[in-house]
Amino acid sequence: MQKKETKYIFVVGGVISGVGKGITSSSIGLILKNRGLNVTAVKIDAYINVDAGTMNPVEHGEVFVLSDGDETDQDMGNYERFMDLNLTRINYMTTGRVYKTVIERERNLEYKGKCVQVVPHVPMEVIERIKKAGQIAKADVVIVEIGGTVGEYENILFLEAARMMKLASPRDVFFVMVSYLPTPGNLGEMKTKPTQHAVRALNASGIQPDILLARGETSLDEKRKEKISIFCNMEAERVLSAPDVDSVYDIPLNFEKEKLSDKLCDLLDVVCKKPDLTAWEKWKKFAKHTHNGESAVKVAMIGKYFETGDFMLSDSYLSVIEAIKYSSYGENRKPIISWLNSTDYEKFPAKLRELRNYDGIIVPGGFGSRGVEGNLKVVEFARRNKIPYFGLCYGMQMMVIEYARNVLGLKDANTREVNPGSKNMVIDVMESQKEILKNNLYGGSMRLGAYKAILGEGTIARASYGVKEITERHRHRYEVNPSFIPDLEKAGLVFSGRSPDGNLMEIAELPKSQHPFFLGTQFHPEFLSRPLNPHPLFTAFIRACIKKKK
Repeated sequence: MQKKETKYIFVVGGVISGVGKGITSSSIGLILKNRGLNVTAVKIDAYINVDAGTMNPVEHGEVFVLSDGDETDQDMGNYERFMDLNLTRINYMTTGRVYKTVIERERNLEYKGKCVQVVPHVPMEVIERIKKAGQIAKADVVIVEIGGTVGEYENILFLEAARMMKLASPRDVFFVMVSYLPTPGNLGEMKTKPTQHAVRALNASGIQPDILLARGETSLDEKRKEKISIFCNMEAERVLSAPDVDSVYDIPLNFEKEKLSDKLCDLLDVVCKKPDLTAWEKWKKFAKHTHNGESAVKVAMIGKYFETGDFMLSDSYLSVIEAIKYSSYGENRKPIISWLNSTDYEKFPAKLRELRNYDGIIVPGGFGSRGVEGNLKVVEFARRNKIPYFGLCYGMQMMVIEYARNVLGLKDANTREVNPGSKNMVIDVMESQKEILKNNLYGGSMRLGAYKAILGEGTIARASYGVKEITERHRHRYEVNPSFIPDLEKAGLVFSGRSPDGNLMEIAELPKSQHPFFLGTQFHPEFLSRPLNPHPLFTAFIRACIKKKK
């Protein structure tokens, strides 16, 4: 029996950064999966960082954590959400990670004394990783997104790896270019010239796109489609329109209007099933909810990464925002999310009264001391005024500190991260981390990835999940200090989720008799929320918000 060959689709970007390669890759994966193909995805980032874990979220956006603990680019979250997959570290690579491996192999004599060169050895390492990702997933199709824009110096080696793969297996490797077509305001006409140059830059790397997705403010007309076809050496039917849409979840629907899955199945020369209409109707229904809703639910997100200079970067909390949306849509509500800066409540405490205008409050993850006192004021206000509160990682730690200060009376209660001199260190570093921090070894040194937790009977957490044991993803190095747990529990705080050995506090909450929803998690539930399968804790929070609104 002939072995089935894995197919590879490389997704590259032209003209501008942020053109939508990640969402395009995710959408391609979704529509091919809906045609019965086993799909996986690989993200290639051009930066020298070994992973995304040490990067400032204000500059780079969210760090998405996989189940095996790999700290990755936020596009990995898009892949998992759209394709409903759990990916691992083999699905993610950076220039730094590739070079590190090549150098380590050279040091270990794995190249058997050869002169190790940038080409071919670096591209060969890239190819090996891409193929391994396909083998592990037993994938029919591997979608590989190459970060950056064609023509940049940084991604040349990755394009070279793609070219080498195409040369070795021309029937198995294909290219989709996502390119921007601007419409200058003073002209009012969509221009193709930048895309023509982008395709030629790709040609200079020895690669010809098989499909071109024309991004723009409006749909691509036939005249410009023909122009791209002539000047970019492509069949007109393989130049598809990808106009701006109100929701990223409309993009797969738009691709199918353009018959992209048919074109891809033909291009790949694979047997595709007819579209799964049941699954497709579910997605259509979900996408419809992104535009409609019985009424709005107003959520305040109190963050510390929303301001940098003169702009805000909500991408710092992308997974949290999407998780709020999924649970809201599931309850037929349209979420209105306000991004509020925690430092404002330190400078202007009177602003706290404005929080009464919201149906619920979320304090998401973060690091460092900036905005902490503002966060604590927000937590206290939510607790005293019975406003639904959901604390994520850092947000749970703030919740425990606030409770220790204002209920237990430990006025200097704090976290070692903020005040190492506090006598009442209710949040402390894990013992295993102390030597690591002493030697300034920060990268990849936290409690990362999936860990189990046991939920207590009769708690909000247990009622929300409906099961006793859960598995959730973590990214933190500080924990609730065990020596303070008896006093906190005696004062009424419930630790409703614990590690299987009982030593680590995973969920804290107040009973419903005291507060409609006052709950925090040491883990990041947002990483497991999916469009068609919202996370149960986010759903419980949104339901509490709806109840408050009524």
